[in-house]
Amino acid sequence: MAKSQALAATLLLVLVVSLAAIESVHGVCGMSNDEFKLCQPAAAVNNPTGSPSAECCAALGKANLWCICRYKGMAGIWLKMYHIDARRAMALPGKCGLTMPSNCP
Repeated sequence: MAKSQALAATLLLVLVVSLAAIESVHGVCGMSNDEFKLCQPAAAVNNPTGSPSAECCAALGKANLWCICRYKGMAGIWLKMYHIDARRAMALPGKCGLTMPSNCP
């Protein structure tokens, strides 16, 4: 019994790590992992910069903003992984002169 529980726990851990790795390789909402990192300083939990960089805004300009809406109010794995404040992250498109979809939940 203990061996099967240990095996199940190990498999679960491998699955979680694999999913996190897949998400970080593919990025979020049309932004690559590197593009996503460009916006981290402006949306950081601690000591955020005052405004997003031009590179961040360029990456957001290519992103799927409707997809980003899905993360509104959520602390997804990418928010935790990069120490992103969800409220600040949702404000970035507006700071970049982009308009979020009107039906953004």
